[in-house]
Amino acid sequence: MKSMTGYAFQERQDERLSLSVEIRGYNNRFLEIFVYLPSHLSVLEAQVKEYLASRCRRGKIEVNIRLKERDGDISVSVNREAAKAYCQAISVLAEALGLEEKPSLRLLLSMEGVLEVEKKRDDGRIWACIEPLLKEAVDQFDGERIREGEHTQADILSHITRLETSVALAASHAPLLELSIRENLKNRFTELLGDRIDENRILAETAVLLMKYTISEEISRLGSHLAEFRAETERNPSPGKKLDFLCQEMNREVNTIGSKSTDLEVSRAVVDMKDALENIREQLRNVE
Repeated sequence: MKSMTGYAFQERQDERLSLSVEIRGYNNRFLEIFVYLPSHLSVLEAQVKEYLASRCRRGKIEVNIRLKERDGDISVSVNREAAKAYCQAISVLAEALGLEEKPSLRLLLSMEGVLEVEKKRDDGRIWACIEPLLKEAVDQFDGERIREGEHTQADILSHITRLETSVALAASHAPLLELSIRENLKNRFTELLGDRIDENRILAETAVLLMKYTISEEISRLGSHLAEFRAETERNPSPGKKLDFLCQEMNREVNTIGSKSTDLEVSRAVVDMKDALENIREQLRNVE
């Protein structure tokens, strides 16, 4: 079990470049990955997302990659047409103002677009630098999520144990509830009919009330859901969605028990079960 929240930071510096990778994880129903790269490296965004998607199943993940190169091949060219246009425009302006000054080379070089500078980049070489550092950062990110997930799992399972105890208590009262229904119904018939009791009528009425008020089926389904919940935490590395679904199903059964039962101890057990489920669902919001 992993948490969806986490943080990681890795950096590398050498004589050629300075590189850092920062990862932040937040709760989210689905997997959303946001990658922030220098504009000239935007072509690598898909590769970063693909790698993150192979390591994470759910959550909002932000990846910030910073890169500074200390050297590199630079190509400088002169836009002659732009330089001529600037020179002509400045000469026309000087003539209009009655000035004899001619545009200097320094002035022309300072004009936008006269010098065109292009830094040659090798995306394959840059990705070869980013990829191992990204892996280290994701490993660190995963380690933090696993540690937090272990604490979350321990807390969730403690509430599952508490839930199982309450279910067992309700189950122990189920036969007493059925017996109470039978006795109350028989006493009511006796008060109304005296010795003219129709046993078949009593049995039929008892069967109807038992179908309406017995909680045996709900207890059985709850037990099945609890067993599935524990199994899912063991076999599924990313059980968040399935466990949340099981909690919804258990909550439905608990509500049905609460609406059916008139037994005080069962009602107390229902309150405890609801509280345990609420705590579990709160924790599951952070489980991948």
